[in-house]
Amino acid sequence: MEDLANKDEYLVGKKIVVALSGGIDSVVLLHFLNKHYPGNVRAVHINHNLSKYSQEWHAFCAALCKADKIEYKDIDINIKSSSNIEENARKKRYISLTSELRVGETLCTAHHQEDQAETFLLQLFRGSGVAGLASMPKIKKIDGSDLYRPLLNISKQKIIDYALKNHLKWVEDDSNLDTNFKRNLLRIEFLPKLSSSFNGLIKNISRSASHQAEALKLLQDLAELDIVNFELLINNKIQVSPLIQLPKRRVANVLRYFISNLGFLLPSNKVLDELISSLNAKTDANLILRWHHYEVRRYNGELYFFDESVESSNLPCPYYESLKNIPNFEIRFRQEGQRVKLKGKNHSQSLKKVLQESNIPPWERDKLKMYYVDGSLRAMETLGEITEV
Repeated sequence: MEDLANKDEYLVGKKIVVALSGGIDSVVLLHFLNKHYPGNVRAVHINHNLSKYSQEWHAFCAALCKADKIEYKDIDINIKSSSNIEENARKKRYISLTSELRVGETLCTAHHQEDQAETFLLQLFRGSGVAGLASMPKIKKIDGSDLYRPLLNISKQKIIDYALKNHLKWVEDDSNLDTNFKRNLLRIEFLPKLSSSFNGLIKNISRSASHQAEALKLLQDLAELDIVNFELLINNKIQVSPLIQLPKRRVANVLRYFISNLGFLLPSNKVLDELISSLNAKTDANLILRWHHYEVRRYNGELYFFDESVESSNLPCPYYESLKNIPNFEIRFRQEGQRVKLKGKNHSQSLKKVLQESNIPPWERDKLKMYYVDGSLRAMETLGEITEV
């Protein structure tokens, strides 16, 4: 869809959720989608509780949807004071929106051509690479659902014209005038001056973002080919030996691709260079690198990636389930010097050696639960049935 007159074929037959702020962009998007897909649209309003007008905006959105018979929901979020309120608000907003989605629904946001140009410039000024300069894709997967931006190639002026033509009402966010926010500074002070000197500036910047998106897709295609052709992934862990046979630029490309697919924030070039350099260290080197709240470790020639802000959720243990209701059942953890005998084995081994042979990383060994009944070891998480010697 390149205008606001024709139906968007991508959305035909889909259940649509509009992220409704109450501003002109989202109001136009809601009106347009409800006009073309009546009965298939509902709206969700995220109340950030950052403005004294927050409740008024909620009331406006609720009344707008009630008048047009559109299902509506309001979600309250609270943003802790920080040096980057914009980014924290964005993250919490998307978490709230995606967690609200029902199976098969598509989330639509009202980002337009000017938003894309601003994003491109913000990424450029940060020194971002291809992934950052690709800016916002028109469609992407987010937590298993589709995020779609129908207005991404539509100019702000066309959105204003549509609102006036259809006599729409909207609210103005007072924070949009605060030039302490870098995006507002670009929109209010810099882009108007640049546009007066460069014809078609916004459209051209958006086109550059599209070119970067194509280049990013090529890099992702190359990473996928390298992963398959060189067998770089086994059990979702990167294999160090074949990886370091590639040229450094392709090693970096594979790592960026893999980390991005994990949903992690990409490390800086400095951290990535340090990681690549350390891959050639001795195989028993205790590699641990951290950035933000993420971490990568190496063990037995494999790379393990962690998000320290997310608690690991282990799958239910069948041995725990089979033993937990037996009288005198208890859970313990390993101690130094323990010897055990695995089911089907004729001899005992030190528990330390058993864990090593089972390729269990050192940082996980002390967390494995050992299941005792009447003081006797019966099984161990991950290892299975086992007895203490």
